[in-house]
Amino acid sequence: MADNAPFKASHELAENLQSVVTDLIDLSLVGKQAHWNILGTNFRDLHLNLDEVIDIAREGADDFAERMRALYAVPDGRAVVVAKESSLPAFPEGEISTHDAVDRITDAIYAATGTMRKIHDAVDAADPTTADILHEYTQKLEQQAWFISAENRKPAAK
Repeated sequence: MADNAPFKASHELAENLQSVVTDLIDLSLVGKQAHWNILGTNFRDLHLNLDEVIDIAREGADDFAERMRALYAVPDGRAVVVAKESSLPAFPEGEISTHDAVDRITDAIYAATGTMRKIHDAVDAADPTTADILHEYTQKLEQQAWFISAENRKPAAK
């Protein structure tokens, strides 16, 4: 008779996925803070681009949390957990120039993808299916970081 027991996340896999959930929830909140408070050059473009980042972060947090549940792990998206465990740098309160927001949002995205890259090998070894989800969101978010950071970048000298 075949073994029909479900695959269950190890403690390490669950912790790794929780770190992604935490960072993505925080990224969506940081994105909204910037979205509401940016001022300056190219306001509209950045305002709309932030909506894309927020949508990706929210969708990702949900996808990873639901993946955890499918693997019999329990995600924790409470504000107290996100505030304590996020690897994202703090975002300032109040109004912020589009120029400064570009750099801060780019840093926040790279912090989130940095977490994904840091845990990738362990996740891939434990569950290649979940690693595929990591690949998808790393690609989406790094593309957004490229789009947003281009606003402040200068062409390389030839």
